[in-house]
Amino acid sequence: MVRLLALIALAGCGAGHYAEAPVGKLSGTVLVMWVGESQAGEGDGRFVYVPSATPLRFQRTNPDATLTTIEPEMMYTDGGSIPALAQVFKGFSPWGYAPAYILHDWLFVARKCVNDGMADPEQAKVAQMPFGESAEVAAEVIKTLITTNTVAPNDVAPGLITAAVAGPVARERWNQKGACARDKVSAAHLEMIERALAVRAGARMAQRGPAAQIVQVIDFGAP
Repeated sequence: MVRLLALIALAGCGAGHYAEAPVGKLSGTVLVMWVGESQAGEGDGRFVYVPSATPLRFQRTNPDATLTTIEPEMMYTDGGSIPALAQVFKGFSPWGYAPAYILHDWLFVARKCVNDGMADPEQAKVAQMPFGESAEVAAEVIKTLITTNTVAPNDVAPGLITAAVAGPVARERWNQKGACARDKVSAAHLEMIERALAVRAGARMAQRGPAAQIVQVIDFGAP
């Protein structure tokens, strides 16, 4: 009961941020693949966001944004590691707001590479973004998903998610160093993804071996 009350209080803290978030525009395709069990043996395994010919893109309308267009590169994504207790709320599931989590995950992947001085040009675009803005992005994407009827409206989940991604644990991860190289998609997983993409395109496999499994595809259309 204490944990449940804490979650409800957390939702209240994030409600203001969500209410103030402007609606943006989502385009492109969300393509997520499962590549195997997680390293720690926890959860449902490891997932990779794979940019397609029409990659996921979020165009922000926030006038204070340090970054107006967000387009993730290939990366591991956990779909928002939702605590089991939080799932008592309707609509609050790990993949319920997948685009929001993927875009938010990307900001952290990019930031860690900025922290380590290893950022590529796309990752370097996050260099001027303060931690608080990363939570604003999550709120903006969730509101965009609900406004466009991509997901059903929910009274609790948006505020709870927004509060969680603005908390001390997220801030610590935002400032983390030494994680850029470690978090890159491994060569073995890249091979699995290439095999899955070849099968999806109808090509004959030249090499045998395990292939990644496509677990989610969402198409938002052209920009």
